[in-house]
Amino acid sequence: MRLEAVLQSKFGYPAFRPGQKEIIESVLSGRNTVAMLPTGTGKSLCYQLPGYVIEGQVIIISPLLSLMQDQAEQLMMNGEKKVIAFNSFLTSAEKKQALIHLNQYKFIFISPEMLYYESVLSQLKKLRIALFVVDEAHCISQWGYDFRPDYLKLGEVRKIIGNPVTLALTATATSEVKGDIKKSLGILDDCSEFIYSVDRPNIALSVERLDNFREKTERLVELAEILKGPGIIYFSSKKKAEQSAELLRDKGAKRVMAYHGGMDQESRILVQQQFIHGQLDLICATSAFGMGINKDNIRYVIHFHMPLQIESYLQEIGRAGRDGKQSIAIMLYSPGDEQLPIQLAESELPDKAQIDWIMEWVEENPNAIPNIGLFEEQIKQRSGLTDVQWRIFNDFFDRKSKSGLDYRRILQDMKGYYEGRIKLKRDSIEEVYKWIHKKTCRRENILSYFDEGKNASVPSCCDICGLQLGNFTRNTNSDNQESPLYDWKNHLEYLLIPSE
Repeated sequence: MRLEAVLQSKFGYPAFRPGQKEIIESVLSGRNTVAMLPTGTGKSLCYQLPGYVIEGQVIIISPLLSLMQDQAEQLMMNGEKKVIAFNSFLTSAEKKQALIHLNQYKFIFISPEMLYYESVLSQLKKLRIALFVVDEAHCISQWGYDFRPDYLKLGEVRKIIGNPVTLALTATATSEVKGDIKKSLGILDDCSEFIYSVDRPNIALSVERLDNFREKTERLVELAEILKGPGIIYFSSKKKAEQSAELLRDKGAKRVMAYHGGMDQESRILVQQQFIHGQLDLICATSAFGMGINKDNIRYVIHFHMPLQIESYLQEIGRAGRDGKQSIAIMLYSPGDEQLPIQLAESELPDKAQIDWIMEWVEENPNAIPNIGLFEEQIKQRSGLTDVQWRIFNDFFDRKSKSGLDYRRILQDMKGYYEGRIKLKRDSIEEVYKWIHKKTCRRENILSYFDEGKNASVPSCCDICGLQLGNFTRNTNSDNQESPLYDWKNHLEYLLIPSE
């Protein structure tokens, strides 16, 4: 059967997007494959379509519960019944039933944490796994912007289940990250690579510099009033996302809601569906929103808070303009904005003092060392570790202790490792800060970060190259004159600021 016929019958698309067919053909030929496609260009099709052509199960590893839920639900909405998202959203009884009948599913979405349960691994070994998919594969690499320790074990899991054909997907990855992905999965010497530009030429890039937080909030309200939607505004704070949604409603925006990880699952799904089906025009969200959301007509993305890295910024603005039409990404910046991402980055990992407190606890309880994971609450109470910090600590301690290292050496190594991670995160934040303050083409600077060159002229490129904001507002000027809403005074002041 021709791939185009499967594409039309199963997905309703007349033609492949750039890169999709080549990646699918590589997988179907039995080649392990690493693929980098920009956000919004249809990475999920690269494993969904092969699933309908080859015999056996497709296992999809996904780092976010919301992402796997979205992708599983999209398949079900397209008529696929043999799909399951095997994660913590399932009750114990549902998990037990799912494991018993796992061979009846075609597409099995699973979190990396779930893979390491013996009951899960034993069932996976019984399956005929046609394709092992690692979504958001940059999470494997310690150099990646969203490194997840659980992803490091995927190569071991892959070996246990028989080294099935593997597809690693990501939207953004440097050369170091791509190398780590292949090495960790055990496909370094047997792998096809398909790397496409991270550029999305239909998304205009703009940074607006405001003097303070109050001005930034006022500008946010103004942009929400004038920009053609639908749109997404990204925040680093759940509280600020909620407050901003409420503020915008108070200012007359009727179809706006907040979305963040603190909401219950039912509320999140409701907001997603209302946005997808046009019942909401604007979402005030934290970074999880949009991953896997199948909405192609988002016209703008605003960043109220500074992202932690260039990679995540590209991921988030990539939710705009998936239909190929002109869209805009606007970052609002005021002096001192870089402090919040630094605080967030540092809070993800235990600091030296916390590790010292753990050291004291271990010395008081030496018999706990072989099974330190059983003493989670005691250690968290002594050291003040958050749930995320505990998971990172426990994984590091477990891996190092298996290599026979003394606990003192492990905890000393941990300090050095965390210092390196913090430096990496600070360097990434510094890259974003420099990008904001550079005086040359924003698109060109992003492409340079990924060792790419700018190949062609882009009409609505960025605020540095010249950009008519009126082209993206509800009342576009047909005579193509400069919009009075674009603050050239502010822009000129920006250009006069010395570069860092």
